[in-house]
Amino acid sequence: MAQIAQVLVDVPTMQTNEPYSYAIPEQFQNQVEPGMRVTVPFGHRVVSGFVVGISDQSQYDGQLKPIAAVLDLAPVLNAELWQLADWLATTTYAFRITCIQTMLPNLLKASVERFVQPTDKISAAERAQYFPDGSARAFDVSKLPDETLAGLLKLRRAGKVTVIYDVQDKATVKTTPAILPALPAAKLQEIQAAVAKRAPKQAQLLAYLQTMGTTPVAQAKVGHDAGVSAEVVRTAVNKGWATKQALEVYRDPFQQPVPPTRPLTLNAEQQVAVDAIDGAMVEHRQQTFLVEGVTGSGKTEVYLQSIAKALALGRTALMLVPEIALTPQMTNRVKSRFGHQVAVLHSGLSKGEQYDEWRRIDRGEATVVVGARSAVFAPLHDIGIIIMDEEHETSYKQDENPRYHARDVAIWRGKFHQAPVVLGSATPSLETRARAAKGLYTRLVLAHRVNDHPLPTVHIVDMREALKENGDGDFSPELLEAIQTRLDRREQVVLMLNRRGYSSFMMCRDCGFVLKCPNCDISLTLHMDTHSMKCHYCGHEEPIPRICPNCQSRKIRYYGTGTQKVEKALQAKLPTARILRMDVDSTRRKGAHERLLKQFGQHQADILLGTQMIAKGLDFPNVTLVGVLNADTALGLPDFRASERTFQLLTQVSGRAGRAEKSGEVFIQTFNPEHYAIQLAQSQDYERFFVTEMHMRHQGNYPPYYYAVQVTASHEEEPVAAKAMYQIVDVLRQGLSDQAIVLGPTPKAIARVKRKYYYQVVIKYKHEPRLKAVLEQIRQGAQKAQRGLTITIDPEPMNFM
Repeated sequence: MAQIAQVLVDVPTMQTNEPYSYAIPEQFQNQVEPGMRVTVPFGHRVVSGFVVGISDQSQYDGQLKPIAAVLDLAPVLNAELWQLADWLATTTYAFRITCIQTMLPNLLKASVERFVQPTDKISAAERAQYFPDGSARAFDVSKLPDETLAGLLKLRRAGKVTVIYDVQDKATVKTTPAILPALPAAKLQEIQAAVAKRAPKQAQLLAYLQTMGTTPVAQAKVGHDAGVSAEVVRTAVNKGWATKQALEVYRDPFQQPVPPTRPLTLNAEQQVAVDAIDGAMVEHRQQTFLVEGVTGSGKTEVYLQSIAKALALGRTALMLVPEIALTPQMTNRVKSRFGHQVAVLHSGLSKGEQYDEWRRIDRGEATVVVGARSAVFAPLHDIGIIIMDEEHETSYKQDENPRYHARDVAIWRGKFHQAPVVLGSATPSLETRARAAKGLYTRLVLAHRVNDHPLPTVHIVDMREALKENGDGDFSPELLEAIQTRLDRREQVVLMLNRRGYSSFMMCRDCGFVLKCPNCDISLTLHMDTHSMKCHYCGHEEPIPRICPNCQSRKIRYYGTGTQKVEKALQAKLPTARILRMDVDSTRRKGAHERLLKQFGQHQADILLGTQMIAKGLDFPNVTLVGVLNADTALGLPDFRASERTFQLLTQVSGRAGRAEKSGEVFIQTFNPEHYAIQLAQSQDYERFFVTEMHMRHQGNYPPYYYAVQVTASHEEEPVAAKAMYQIVDVLRQGLSDQAIVLGPTPKAIARVKRKYYYQVVIKYKHEPRLKAVLEQIRQGAQKAQRGLTITIDPEPMNFM
């Protein structure tokens, strides 16, 4: 009976959210598998898609169209990732095809050329039939005869060929020239005897070729091991004694070799944590742990020893870190412990490096993966442990479709593999800490720093008083004195200002005009390094004006403070200090994070000045002073999480001081010294903050007491967005119970971004059985909406800006 493929086409609309039936051509019968990519006729065009199932019957009565081409010799998605895609689509209100594309590496989304390469299992007859010139052949389905394609599919299933992807956007397979003997050993021995006297180096190489097996060896290694020059090797190839071919090599994303390390001796608290996590692994028990440890308490060593246990059990390990800036130090620590078993995945890698790392993981050559948010989809098999460091970080939530949180995906995969999930933080998110309080997560506490080093002494500086004394808005006398003391002692300083650029905004002192972005409702930021005004939302850039565009006055002034301005002011006050600035602008180039951190670690700079990217995960023993230049940056934001983020950021950055033998000190400059988030960050009292903030959330009916969903409408014309949102509110009020709290519709805090106006509604609920159906109704209605109108649904949004 003829087979039928169920194909999910790569067209993200409601109509295509379920698979279509296509006939499998006779030559591909029993060859096509779920997880393979194919091209199929769809309307008047041919589109790509994924085979999601094989059957022998269809509910469609008419003549089925056949699959146009098979794009893969093997599935690119396994059964686990299929199930994960379906779950992701359901929980994030996204299309299935969008979820699948999110899980795949860029390689499989890009325009690619495929080559089929024979393995050592192929027979001589098969090699002669399918690879007459002996090298890999292009796998272009539009040019291959169906019989050849069907034969190649059979060879792939038998492990006799592999597929190499040559990506047209440079994610290509990296190769090096390799040598293989072209003649039997006996024949090579005859030639060696004939040339021994007149060409001793050629004889030397011929002797070496006789010892080689059937595996190609890099040309450079052949020359080195045989003790001959590259010219002699080329002569052997020209004479037909050896053949040259391309040998695939992996790109190594690690910039420098990392010296190996050994496991450290655990203290009592660390041992309790490791024993609990190991117990869940041994019993194949899915259990979510919260490792709540003060900064410097040795959480990383707990992670490393738990990973070692997973590997000892023959399983794999996945470790997530929140940002690229954190990845170099953490990856190096994991790499130093587990060597070549480690693969790293994050957006800072080149496409080629991402491709190679993904293939190493998929092939089982890498058993430990470290990476940022998207690494949660790494194609690991038999996962033994999933670790999420700094689990409170908002960067774990994706802000475009599918709007998933990596923590939820990690827990789903933990259940699939019956593996523990470890959430680690000194300042857990309130949602995670509340779940631990309810017993849904197992809480493991590391209350003391390793070797009982004390937490740093934290001083709160009231900037209202400091301004009265010296009129300098950036540095208090106390902080400047403390910095000078560290410079005198040859110790290092970390300064954090959570705002990049030179100053916040430009204003005319005559008419009050503020230069705003033409695309967004936000002022432009001055950047002196590029001599331009930039929008940090849409990327708009224009020259710095010399006169006011509104009244032509020359009384233009710049207000606020940015990292560039602080760097310049600090250098003027401390001319001998060596300052490194670390923000988005100074770390745009590949490897810039690692280079800056390496410079600072080697004490090539005295002061590291940066945005919040320097607040987490950095471990430098010579840092004894941390200064927070303006602790109020986030407090004024219209977001119920503003206090939580401020407390977390201040606690995390304070933890960078005094991590080794030398004691640490922290100065927090603020205009709100009485605020509970700042007061409790001074004492690093997370538990008291948790109780205080939970009380505030309870009064305001906010998470974690309520769940939240944000629905947003956007359009280039404000009335269109507003009207759509009012219609959505009507649907919500009719469909939901009286228990649901519907806030809005209102314009978003920044009402216009990238030339679009944004209106939102927020739904807060505890138990709302009809919510899912109502949101699906809204999503389906959005498909028929006016052209240019976008409706988005964000479950558990991280911010409402």
